[in-house]
Amino acid sequence: MNKNLIKASAIALKECMGLQKDETLLIISDEQKKEIGYSLFEVSKKLCKEAVYVEMKSRQINGEEPPEAIAEMMKRFDVVLCPTAKSLTHTNARREAVKLGARVGTMPGISKQTMIRCLNANYKKIIDLTFKLTEILRNTAEIKVTSKLGTDITMPMKDRKIIPSTGVLKNPGESGNLPSGEVYLAPWEGQSNGKIVIDGSMAGIGLLKSPITIQVVDGYAEKITGKSEAKKLVKMFDKVGRDSRAVAEFGIGTNYKAKIIGQILEDEKVFGTIHIAFGNNVSMGGNISVPSHLDGLIKKPTVFLDGVVIMDEGRLLV
Repeated sequence: MNKNLIKASAIALKECMGLQKDETLLIISDEQKKEIGYSLFEVSKKLCKEAVYVEMKSRQINGEEPPEAIAEMMKRFDVVLCPTAKSLTHTNARREAVKLGARVGTMPGISKQTMIRCLNANYKKIIDLTFKLTEILRNTAEIKVTSKLGTDITMPMKDRKIIPSTGVLKNPGESGNLPSGEVYLAPWEGQSNGKIVIDGSMAGIGLLKSPITIQVVDGYAEKITGKSEAKKLVKMFDKVGRDSRAVAEFGIGTNYKAKIIGQILEDEKVFGTIHIAFGNNVSMGGNISVPSHLDGLIKKPTVFLDGVVIMDEGRLLV
């Protein structure tokens, strides 16, 4: 087995999840990510009281629920890790497990390269920046994002929950992506307006060869234009339904090790980028409950918080 992958698995289990000798661990994977899942399993057997590896059929979209039997298993373990092709982050299964005290690390679309690169980051550096931005956002009423390609959107968010995601999950009931490095929130439903030009990557599509332009009216993606990738996004929205088009999330990447590679797990963590997602936002304190959550990455954005520039074309000013 890949030595670097084994090393990264040990970092994930010990330093990120804080797995203890007296704890139980469940690893959920699928046919696409089994190498990573099994690497975590092999390392974990020496670190905790009991480790279980379970493999399911890959889900079709991000946010689709796992099989009921696996959802029930998640409630019975101290720590749950999910290296899967599609995201289990925005699922009832994860939320219910967390309510019962499980620490859950989701790893949607994780690649060996991402795991090895990003898990070797200086976590103090990521934590410090993530919490600094979290405190700034707590006192913000409105976010505006612009870009040279034409993004110009306003998202009201006063009194919304601000979520720091550092990739360190050591307390009961904590949950997040692994690896991580972002701060995010759910803008108020039905109130975002403007234009988004996604030019980095799009969940479910990957790296973009040409931009996707989305016109947002009263919180929904009403008009989507561009080339073949834009048409693919429309099909993904239409397959799920109207609420999959709802503006669900605004996030800022804080991981200096992350690179844009076409996998949203890593892409949305890239320092100097922001992402806006559509669909489910229940995990963030919102009320859009739909089995889909699709993030779009914007490169070199300018970000205004209540009219004050905090990021200028991807350069953080705070």
